[in-house]
Amino acid sequence: MGQIIDIDELDIKILTLLLHNARLPFTDIAQEVHTSSGTVHVRMKKLEAAGIVRGAQLLVSPAKLGFDICAFLGIYLEKGSLYKSVVKELEAIPEIIELHYTTGNYNILAKIVCRDTQHLREVLNDKIQAIEGIERTETFISLEESLQRPISLEDTFNP
Repeated sequence: MGQIIDIDELDIKILTLLLHNARLPFTDIAQEVHTSSGTVHVRMKKLEAAGIVRGAQLLVSPAKLGFDICAFLGIYLEKGSLYKSVVKELEAIPEIIELHYTTGNYNILAKIVCRDTQHLREVLNDKIQAIEGIERTETFISLEESLQRPISLEDTFNP
């Protein structure tokens, strides 16, 4: 796993603000945490260099764009040694939006978004199950996303 990087209370305050609004200008952050925008900029560069901050994302609603099906797919591999080659092929499938190497029953857990059940069936049959090294899959359709939130730093992180 990753090495824990030494960060202080100011770093935590900056990260917390950005986790709730990644588009917040450094000048607004500086005002909120009572420092200069230059300090915020330097701190962000430090956090990026340390690998703590890995960019920013625009979050969109797949359902509002016509992707009404969200599914989780447990993938069983024929052999664990095929993991890297299978992941490389899975990465080429645009409907897969997350991949996780897991313990337990599945080797890989994938999150998939599709337009409808027909589209999901096509992705499963024509794309995923056609990959050499995948023994079988198990699909779970999400009926509702009940929670999605950023990591909480203020209450759980002790620098």
